Formats: sequence, structure tokens, C-alpha cells
Amino acid sequence: MQQEIRPLAAVDIIEQLHRQFAILSGGRGKDGAPIITFPEFVGFSEIPDEDFLNVVTYLTSIPSLEAASIGFIIVIDRRRDKWSSVKASLTRIAGAFPGNLQLVFVLRPSRFIQRTIADIGIKLYRDDFKMKVPIIMLNSVSDLHGYIDKSQLTRELGGTLEYGHGQWIHHRTAIENFAVTVKTTAQMLQTFGTDLAETELPNDVQCTEQLLQAHTERHSELKEDTSRALCKPGRPREARQCLQPRATVNGLLAQLDETEKAFDQFWTKHHLKLNQCLQLRHFEHNFREVKLTLDSLMGIQAKLTVIGDNVARVEQLLRERKQLEERGQEPLEKAQALAATGDQLIQSNHYAVDSIRPKCVELRRICDDFANEAKKKCDILGKALEMHKQLDSASQWCEDGIYLLASQALDKCQTQEGAETALGDIEKFLSTAKEQQLLSPQEFYSQFHVVLTPEIKENVDKVIQKLEDVQEMFDRRQVSLKKLAAKQTRPVQPVAPHPESSPKRASPKASRPPTLGKGRRAAPEGYAAEMDNPDLNHLIPVALQNKKEILFGNLHEIYEFHKRIFLKELENCVENPEFLGRCFLKRKEDLQVYEKYCQNKPRSETLWRQCGDSIFFQECQRKLDHKLSLDAYLLKPVQRITKYQLLLKEMLKCSKNSEDTAELEEALATVLDIIKSVNDSMHQIAITGYEGDLHELGKLLMQGSFSIWTDHKKGHNKVKDLARFKPMQRHLFLYAKLLLFCKKREDSVDGHEKSPSYSFKNSLKMSMVGITENVKGDNKKFEIWYNGREEVYIIQASSVELKNLWVSEIRKVLTGQLEACRGRASLLDFSPPGVFCGSPSLSPFTQSKVTKYRGKRGLKAHSGMERPKL
Repeated sequence: MQQEIRPLAAVDIIEQLHRQFAILSGGRGKDGAPIITFPEFVGFSEIPDEDFLNVVTYLTSIPSLEAASIGFIIVIDRRRDKWSSVKASLTRIAGAFPGNLQLVFVLRPSRFIQRTIADIGIKLYRDDFKMKVPIIMLNSVSDLHGYIDKSQLTRELGGTLEYGHGQWIHHRTAIENFAVTVKTTAQMLQTFGTDLAETELPNDVQCTEQLLQAHTERHSELKEDTSRALCKPGRPREARQCLQPRATVNGLLAQLDETEKAFDQFWTKHHLKLNQCLQLRHFEHNFREVKLTLDSLMGIQAKLTVIGDNVARVEQLLRERKQLEERGQEPLEKAQALAATGDQLIQSNHYAVDSIRPKCVELRRICDDFANEAKKKCDILGKALEMHKQLDSASQWCEDGIYLLASQALDKCQTQEGAETALGDIEKFLSTAKEQQLLSPQEFYSQFHVVLTPEIKENVDKVIQKLEDVQEMFDRRQVSLKKLAAKQTRPVQPVAPHPESSPKRASPKASRPPTLGKGRRAAPEGYAAEMDNPDLNHLIPVALQNKKEILFGNLHEIYEFHKRIFLKELENCVENPEFLGRCFLKRKEDLQVYEKYCQNKPRSETLWRQCGDSIFFQECQRKLDHKLSLDAYLLKPVQRITKYQLLLKEMLKCSKNSEDTAELEEALATVLDIIKSVNDSMHQIAITGYEGDLHELGKLLMQGSFSIWTDHKKGHNKVKDLARFKPMQRHLFLYAKLLLFCKKREDSVDGHEKSPSYSFKNSLKMSMVGITENVKGDNKKFEIWYNGREEVYIIQASSVELKNLWVSEIRKVLTGQLEACRGRASLLDFSPPGVFCGSPSLSPFTQSKVTKYRGKRGLKAHSGMERPKL
């Protein structure tokens, strides 16, 4: 390998420079030519050629190329020397000077003889020096000043230029050291840049993170090295203080700055690419994970091809399908989010757009395929469910028809009246075929052909054949009965009203239940569908986006309950109103859907107030051709549950002292209890500040607002007296375990009344509570005392009836606790305490020892302490 040729440096010839037989003072000729001075030096002829050549070569390399091209001016000072020395100097310079010469000035020897010899010698030997430039012999420095300005000559030559040889050597050493540092730093930057450019990007996240960290650390180290090189004391700063090397130092700094800027630009691009590479590797890693999960779900979905051969099996398959959709919800959301991340990378001009875009397309395609396939299979299962229900309904209709035919006694049909009655029964039963939605075979196959497997088709054929057989049986029976009815004819006579048509019974029209009308159905479904309409998406307010469930609540659930179950049962009661109470009792649990709807209603109303006036709802109302706005339809379920109680009350008025009265009264109580639960739950969800879980307290028994006075044994008398005369307004919530005290707050927002909220203030454990029913001076007050009357709360209700309701409910809670304690005591072989019911006062118990107390106030269960008299 060829070794790099390094130029001479001051440190290499430091000893020769210190001998000072030639100097570069920094002076310049009139045209800018550099001046090299050979001062008087006694042993000049003894200087080795190599040393002379090295020094002269070094001095000629210092000026810039532009200055060196003008040519050097040589000043040889031999005023105290001999002609032989002059000759030797000229000979050596002529033979070994490496630069371009312009002029040579010789200060001849000052002694007369040597000067004369010099004059003669220069004439004789001029051609021997082989110099192509003039050699000017000068007698004195004054003659020299005629050619070179004094400011460019040192003091030794009669000039004013300040020059110190030792300091010059020191500065040259510093400059050259700084130049080496600049060169080394630039080489390091270039080498590091080359390494970065040749680095291959890793294919995984971990290696990319490690590479990014390593390159960042190396970049920081190089930047620190560059800063230290520029700020190292004693080098560029000292050099820049000198006039001559200032341009050299500035040039080195400019060179380094240019190299550093170029490197910084490259590093910015490289660092950006590494970050984008890391983003890409993360994206690819997440893509592989999400796609693996989605492929697994798609495989599971592809295997779910069974349709089911009965209602129970189809319903199970629908539940499994729903579970699969729920299971796939999170991966689908991750896939959509990852696709959105890919879009962001593309928009940020990522270098791997061609790799990212297909993956985003693939993710969205898989999501769409999964959703479309899920919908398709759900539709098929829904169709299958409807088909099996129709088949079951048809089979049951056949069984009922066969039973009807079998139950008609032939002896009773022999008379005209009996035959007509039997015919009426048959016609009435045949009319139910439409209610059962029994289709003709052609219609059935046309509607359900997509779910007809060979096995199911075989079952369908059996049911259809059965229907045809039963229909044929009815046809034959009708022909026979018509013949019997036609044998005799009797005049039609007025018939007395049937007892069941008595006005005491509710008429079918009067008792007709309210139904979910077409407007009710079209409104929520119409608006909900338009919220998913891409053409109207731009009109949906921001506050409404992704909040369809808040706006509509479980209205669809209520509609489905009415459509599929409750409406049909209520319609059956039109002809048989005595079954109405039983119908409500049967659907007691299902009617709880109204409670869920009413709990969400405040949120729905708040959202409607924010968005009700938007263009979107106006466009929907116009498109659906509704006279009323959506909020009118959203209020219907709240109105409906209250209409039911009115319906039942009206029925009770028309059904007094009948055998159905008890069921109607129980049904009314059920609906009223639902209304109360709805009301209580709406108040309960408005409680704020309670740190526990309200659901752990059990069912909310009572709630209401009261005026309350407090009395504490502990405390200053002033505070106690003041509390007695200044009531607090508190809203109480009674549970089996706790009694909550809350402060009711009602605010308004934008002129609309806001649902009240209840700030939690205090609570009492019911196991530590006692009650005094009557407080002297006011029959609307009662006392609740706590922890042995350490705390007493005087509570004033708004009416005597409300007070009695609360006292009764609290007594039930405390009595239940007492009976529970008796049970525990009996298990521990304690004798149960006696119960005397003549008292309105109860007190808490917490210990296992339970004693009897019989006095003026009656019943008390306590823990070893007497209740002080009021």
C-alpha cells in the first residue's frame, strides 16, 4: 500500500528553523510578492544542503498559492560578511530554491575591500549563478527602501514590521497542529458518513432500535469531539491573534464548518430514514400479528357453516356467532387503527410507501370481508330461525287442528244448532292460519330457499304434507257439517245479550292496549339508519358522532320486545280482557327494559339539546316526512310505561268484584313498582361523592327530600342549639344496609332544566340505627337516632302519609335485622327474645347478647344499654 506523502511541518524541522538562517517575516513587495530574508549568519556555508533545502521548501509552502505564483523576493543581508559568503548564498539559492523567484536583493559587504570585490565578482560570476531574475546589489538599507516599503521590512532592515522568530515558530506549530485536528475531524466525519451510507437497514424492530441508538450515540460523540477541537485553548485563538496566519486559520475554520454542515445535512436525512425504518418495522410487526389473528378468526368463521335443524340449535348458533363477533371486535379495531397509522406514514412521505400502502389495503379488505361474511351468515341464521319458527308454528297449528276435530262430539253435531256451532269453531280456527303466518309451499320455498339443506327440506316436506292432510280433514268435516246444518231451517230470533257482554266487563275496544305505531317504528329506525348513511355523514354534528347508543338508548330492544312478544299477547286480550292482568304478570321481568331506557334518558336529552337544531335532524325529518321531531318519539317509552298503569286502573274500575280483580290489582302493583324502580334508579345514578359501590347496598327501598335537624351529645351547646332551630334540606336514600344523606343540587344549562344531582354528605349503618315514630309537636316528624342516641336526627316529611311510608319501611328493615339476629342467637343456643309489637320504637343491636325490654314504649332490641328518655 502506497504511503501517504505528508508535507513538511514546523515540528519536523524545528531545530533548523531555530537557527534562523532564513525567515519568512510576513512582509510583501509592492505587488504582493512574499519576502524571504536571509539574515546575516556566520556559518551559512556550513549548513547541510538537506537542512537548507528543508527550511527553504517549508518557507515557500506557507504563503497561499496565489501569492506564491507572483514570485518570491529574496533579501540577502551580507553587510558584515565577505564576498565569498555572498557568492556561496547566491549559488545555493540558485541551485536549491524550490519556488518561483521574482527579485534577489543583496546587501553587499560594507567594508570597502569586500564591497569592491563583490562588485567585481558579481560582474564576473553573474552567469555562473544561472538565475533568470535580476540580482540587485545594494549598498545600504536605504537603497532597499526604494524597492520595498519600510512597513514590510523588519527592524534589522530598517523597517517597522514587528517580527519575533521564536513567537513565529510557536504560532506556526499551533496552526499546523490545529490544521491536523481539522483534517482529522473532517476525516472522522467523512468516515462516519461513509459508514452510515453503506449501512444496510435491519429487518426487525430490535436491531433497528439498536442501530438507531448506536448511530445516535456515535453522532453525539463526534459532535462533542468537533466542539472540543474548536475550543481547545492555545491553538486557533492564539493563531488568529497574529496578522499573518489569520487567513490560514479562517480558511481552516471555513473548511471544517463546510464539512460539518455537509455532514449534518447527511445525518438529518440518515436519522430520518432510521426513524422511518423503525416505524416501518413496528408497522410490519403489528401487521403480522393482526393479520395472524384476523386469519384465525376468518378460519373459524369459515367453519361455521351449520344452519341448524331446529329453533334451539339456530339460537345457539346465533349466540356463537355473536360471541365470535365480540371476540373479533378488538382485532378489527386494531386493524383499522393500524391502517390509519399506515395512512399517516404515507402522508408523511415515508420512503417505503410502496410497502405500506398494500398492507393498509389488505387490512381494510380483511375487515370488510369479516364484517360482510358475518352479516351474511347472521342473515342466513336469522332466515333459518324464522323458517324453523314458522315450521314449529305450522306443526303446532296442525296439532291444535287435529285436537279440535277430535274434540267435536259427533252426537252433538247431529242437530242443526250443534252442526252450526262446530262449523263456527272450524271457521274460527281456520282463520288463525293467517295469524300464524302460514305460507303456501311455493311462497315458503321462495322465501327460504337459501337455507334449505336436504335434511331441512325433508322436514319441510313433512310439515307441508301434514298441513295438506289437516286441511283435507277440515274440508271433509266442513262438508259433513254443512249437510247436517242444511237438513232443518229455523227462523232467526233475537238472542238475549250474553252475560259476558255486561257493562261491568271491559269492552274489547275500551280495553284495547296501546301499540307501537308505524311512526314509532319509522322514527328511531329511520333516524338511526340515516346516521349510518355516508351521504349525510358530513351533516352529523361532531358532538353526535359515535353516540347513537346514547341518543336512542335501548329503544330498539323495547321495540323488539313489543313487536315479537308483548303486542301479540296484548292483542289476544282484546277478545279476552280477563287475561290482561295475567299478561302483565307473565312479562314482569321483561318490562324492566323501560328502567334501562329511563336511566339513559337524561344523557339522551342532553345530547339532543346540543344537536337537536342541527341540519342533519332537519334533513332526516324532511326525508322521513314526519310532522314531529325526533325528541317527541324518544319520549314515547317514558309515556308508555305510565299509560300501562292508567290502562290497568281503568280495567279495575270495570272489573270490580270479579274473579279477575286480584290479578289486575297485582298487575297494577307490578307496573307501579316498575315505575317506582325507574324513578328511584334515576335518582340513584345522580348520587355523586359516595366512595363505595352503591350496587353493593342492594335495592333502593325509599328516597325523598326532607328537612332535618341534628343533635349531638358531643359538641358545644351553641352549636347544638343552633342546629335545632336551623333545618338542613337533605335528600335521603334508604337501603337495607345504609341510610344516605345527600344534598340536592339543581342547575340549569343554556336555559334548560338540568336533572338534579345529589352530593353525598353522610351515611348511617342501619344495624346501628333506632327510630322514634312520633315527635311531640308535629305529626310529620320522626326521629332517627344513632349509636345509643349519640347522634339524633329529627326528620320532617312534607306530609303525614309520606312520613308513615318511611317509618313503615324503616320498621321493616329493623324488624328484618332483629329476626336475623334471632336466627343467629338460636344457632348459638341462646333463647330467642320476646317481641312485643305495641311500640313504634326500634333500636339497633350489634352484640350476640339480645335481651327483652318491655316498657311504656314497647319493643326494643339493644346491646346492653338503656335508651335515654326524650
